[in-house]
Amino acid sequence: MDRRGAADTGSGYCLKDFAIGWAARKGSAVAEREVVYLSEVVGALSFALDITEGQPVGHSLRCCWIGMHLGMRLGLSQAELSDLYYTLLLKDIGCSSNAARICQLYLADDLSFKSNYKVVDTKLPEILRFLIANTGRRSGFVERLQTLVHIARNGGEISKELIETRCQRGAVIARSMRFSEAVAQGILDLDEHWDGSGQPVELEGEAISLFARIALLAQVVDVFFMRGGAKAALAEVTERSGRWFDPQLVALLAGMIDDAGFWQAMLSNDLHERVMGLEPRALTRAVDEDYLDDIAAGFAQVVDAKSPFTAGHSDRVALFTDLIAEEMGYAPERRRWLKRAALLHDIGKLGVSNSVLDKNGKPDDDEWAEIKRHPELGRVILSKIAAFQDMARIAGDHHEKLNGRGYPHGIKADAIDLDTRIVTVADIFDALTADRPYRKAMPVSAAFEIMEKEVGSGLDPDVFAALRRGFMRLEDVAGSEGERAA
Repeated sequence: MDRRGAADTGSGYCLKDFAIGWAARKGSAVAEREVVYLSEVVGALSFALDITEGQPVGHSLRCCWIGMHLGMRLGLSQAELSDLYYTLLLKDIGCSSNAARICQLYLADDLSFKSNYKVVDTKLPEILRFLIANTGRRSGFVERLQTLVHIARNGGEISKELIETRCQRGAVIARSMRFSEAVAQGILDLDEHWDGSGQPVELEGEAISLFARIALLAQVVDVFFMRGGAKAALAEVTERSGRWFDPQLVALLAGMIDDAGFWQAMLSNDLHERVMGLEPRALTRAVDEDYLDDIAAGFAQVVDAKSPFTAGHSDRVALFTDLIAEEMGYAPERRRWLKRAALLHDIGKLGVSNSVLDKNGKPDDDEWAEIKRHPELGRVILSKIAAFQDMARIAGDHHEKLNGRGYPHGIKADAIDLDTRIVTVADIFDALTADRPYRKAMPVSAAFEIMEKEVGSGLDPDVFAALRRGFMRLEDVAGSEGERAA
C-alpha cells in the first residue's frame, strides 16, 4: 500500500496527534513519575549509541524527530509509526560490534573514524580521500602503506563485513529487547541504498524496508544539519536522491525546508520530551520489571560487543554481584535491581576508543584520562532516566576506592554506598579472572590474593568476604553434583 505524500488524515497519525500527545506527556510527568515508559528508557539510552558512533549528543533523538515527521506525512498507521519510532531510536544499536575491527583494519580510532565517515558519499574519489586521511595516522610509513594497499585490494569485502556485523548484531539485540520483526528489519537494512549500491546484500528500491529508508535519510540529514544547517542537509540528500535515497522521501523533506519550527526544535533543550511525545498515544508502553531486565540485558550486549576482551563482562559482573548480594542477605527485589545496575555499570565505555580499550600495553597519560571518563559518561547517560537514578550513581562511582584513590572523583568511604561497593568488587574480580589485551586470565585463587591486599584500603572487607563465601558455596555445590554423577 503506497501512502507516500498522503495528507495528515484518516487512520494515519498526524501532527495534531503529536501535539496532543506531547502536551499530555508534559502535563502528566509529575503525577505519573512512578510509571516508566519504554520511550523514556530507550530515548535516554540512545545517548549511549550516539557516543559510540562519534556523533553529537542527541543524534538518535534528532533522527527520530526527522523520521517521524516524514512518517506522519506519509500517512502511516499508528502501529507502523510505533515501529518506525523505535527503529529510529535504535538504528545504531549494533554499532559497537564493529568498533574493534575498525581499529584493527584501519589502524584508527573507531570514534573519529565513524564520525568522519558519516559525511562520505560512496563515490570513489571521496572514499579514497577519506581512507588516506583517516587510515593509520599514528602509524609508521611502512605499516600505513601496507594497510592502505590491503584496503585497496579488499575494500569491498571489508566494508561488507563491517556493515553486516553491525546490522545483523543490531537486529539480534532489538529482537532480544522484544521489538517487532519490522523494527529488526529496519535496523538490518539501514545501510542499503535505493539504487542497490548499499550493503550488506545490495537490496534495491522498495525491497528495502521503508523504516530503513527513512532512518538512513534522517541520519544523513542530521549529520549535515549539525554541520551546516537545514539547507546544507537538503542539498546533500538531494544530490544523493535516487542513489542512496528514495526520491519521494527526499521530496517530502524538501517540502519541510521552510518550516522553521521543525528545524529549531532539533536544537531545543526539550527535544527529548518532544520526541517522547511523538510515540503514538494509543501504543505508548509502560515497562514492568521483567521488561526493564530485558532492556538492561540488551544494552549490556551493546557494551560488551565493543571489545573482544569485554565479551560477557557485564553479564559476569551481574552474576558475581548477585552472588555477593545473596550472601549479604539482600531481599530478592533489591538483588534484582542491583543486578540490573551491574549490567549497565560500564555503559560509559561506549564513549572510549577501542584504540585505548584494546591496547596491548600500558595506557599513556592521555589514554588513561580517556579511560577515566567512562564512569562519568555512564552516570550522565543513566541519570536521564528517572527510574535509573540510583543506577547512575553506581555507574559513576564503581571505580572509586574507600581510601579516596579511585576515579573519577577520588571520593572516600563515607561517600560510597554498599550497592556500589558490591559492584566494584564484582567488577575487579571479573577483570582479574578474564583475558585482557596485556595478560591472560588469572586463576580465582590468584585473583583473591591480589584483591585481599586492597581489602580495607580500597575494597570493602565485608563485600570481599561475601564473594569468597559465595565461591566456596559454589565449589561445595559443584563437588556434591560431581559425587552424585560418579
